[in-house]
Amino acid sequence: MYSHLLIATDGSDLSEIAVERGLKLAKSLSARATVITVTEPLPIVGSFETGIPFPEEDYEKGAAQLASSLLAKVAEKARALEVNCETVHVKDQTPAEGILQTATERGCDLIVMSTHSRHGLSLMILGSQANKVVTHSPVSVLVCPPPGR
Repeated sequence: MYSHLLIATDGSDLSEIAVERGLKLAKSLSARATVITVTEPLPIVGSFETGIPFPEEDYEKGAAQLASSLLAKVAEKARALEVNCETVHVKDQTPAEGILQTATERGCDLIVMSTHSRHGLSLMILGSQANKVVTHSPVSVLVCPPPGR
């Protein structure tokens, strides 16, 4: 049915649900998995003149360390389940862009991800990465909702 799952994580408790379910699904299907985390570009607070300066290299170094730690933990879980798993850190993209691009480039046939279930003003301002992936994905998407939904 599915032979290559792309499992998205941002390290949150909600994305941990998608990681657990995605790895277990990969195991049950004898599929391989690629686990992805995406780092967005350095955010600019305020205008250029009033922006808070933050060294770009510090941001990138911190993001790389966080991604490396996160992906190492997921890789260990995959090894424990005996799931063939690769990890990838995509930089300077929105999560939806990174997930969709990686799914296409790596030939994944299912994307597994969580949703933060934003609504109201937070949905309007922040958007829904899960909704963007579902709307634009060329492959099936399994969206894991928060507990209790």
